[in-house]
Amino acid sequence: MTEKPQKVKKSGSKVPHTYAILFLIMIAAMVASYLIPAGQYEREEVDSRTVVVDNSYTQVEQSPVGFFDLFKAIPTGMSEASNIIFYIFLVGGAFGIIRATGAIESGIAKVVDKLERQEKFLIPIVMILFSILGATIGMAEEVIIFVPIGIAVARAIGFDAMTGTAMVSLGAASGFIGGMLNPFTVGVAQGIAELQVFSGIGFRFGAYIFFLTFAIWYVMRYAAKVKKDPTQSVIYEIEKRAKKSSTKDQAELLGAFNWRHGMVFLFLAVGLGVNVYGVFEWGWYLTELAASFIIIGFAAGLVGNLGVNRMFDAFIDGMKLVVFGALIVGFARAILVIMEQGVIMDTMINGLSSVISGLPNALTVIGMFFTQVVINFFIPSGSGQAATTMPIMTPLSDLLAIERQVAVLAYQYGDGITNSIIPTSAALMGYLAVAGIPYDKWVKFVWKLIVGWLVIALVALVVAVTIGVS
Repeated sequence: MTEKPQKVKKSGSKVPHTYAILFLIMIAAMVASYLIPAGQYEREEVDSRTVVVDNSYTQVEQSPVGFFDLFKAIPTGMSEASNIIFYIFLVGGAFGIIRATGAIESGIAKVVDKLERQEKFLIPIVMILFSILGATIGMAEEVIIFVPIGIAVARAIGFDAMTGTAMVSLGAASGFIGGMLNPFTVGVAQGIAELQVFSGIGFRFGAYIFFLTFAIWYVMRYAAKVKKDPTQSVIYEIEKRAKKSSTKDQAELLGAFNWRHGMVFLFLAVGLGVNVYGVFEWGWYLTELAASFIIIGFAAGLVGNLGVNRMFDAFIDGMKLVVFGALIVGFARAILVIMEQGVIMDTMINGLSSVISGLPNALTVIGMFFTQVVINFFIPSGSGQAATTMPIMTPLSDLLAIERQVAVLAYQYGDGITNSIIPTSAALMGYLAVAGIPYDKWVKFVWKLIVGWLVIALVALVVAVTIGVS
């Protein structure tokens, strides 16, 4: 799903484990509870949201967190974030069932096979298709299994492995960044910010079109150069040694598309539609959405002919895939528990707001955005990053009169864009390994796209502040 587990460990790697980073932050928060003056804001309910009362900050008696309390904060954090944790597990399990039916693999293989010789339409259609999966089910590490198909097709029509890898992975990434219905990033962040889940979908869709269009243009431009002159390939030496593979063989390996696969897609489409309607018309939240996803998964498993035992095996396998991102939410919440017990979180928020209160809102949001970009390198989990940062960014945005939706956008773009270049992204390192593309070659190919995406995000955030997206 969307969860981005810790980078596959490499010999000599000096990047600390994400959980180790979070535990160090917990220790730092414990130490800070002895050093930072304790203080609190008054809070009140406004339109069903808990908001900070401006100019209400006062210092209170110091409440340092003890050594044993540090470790108690972990189960406490797990308990307090249980609704989000189980939501991630259950949605992951539901998509595990859908994946086990083979519908996604066979459907994409069929589309790719039909487009094998349609060079004009191949790249945009494949990227749009994967972007939809990224925007709705948060496709990330699942990209890995489709990369060989993309490479086979690309080479068959005169492109290179870089093109094949890019049209699959960057298509999914475009949708993941757009995140209109991404339950693992936007859904979680909006829940923490006490916003209606999937609200702001219109603005997100508009920005998504720009992210996707730029990515399609970028990949098509590169592919055209390679087709015209193969020596222009960033991986030309690798391509000279590579043997061309058959797309048909890849499609047969994944299985032929049948009516059962079509029914799985129908259930998924109808289910997602019901979820959107339920959120906006029935006031659905994480519990109802999780229940709906379970129904979608079970229906897909039955029509996909998995049988009861295979269906529940797939359900468990799907949950296994999101263990990293689900439990990291509890660890991230533990940081908040320590800051709350030490009564220092409001002091930090007050300090931040005092420093940046004189800046224009656009500059403040840009600062939030780049903060999220940096944090994403160390916490490469969308849900984990939301749980770590949104409890601070939400009240900060209230104090600075910035819409909470804009703070969520800053998180969303800061989390999503750099996943396609940071070495701590397991999904990235996984599909590069499958493609046989060295990391440095990928960086050489993709860095300009990342810069372009960052610029689009900055413009989108400034527009969001200006028009007051809520």
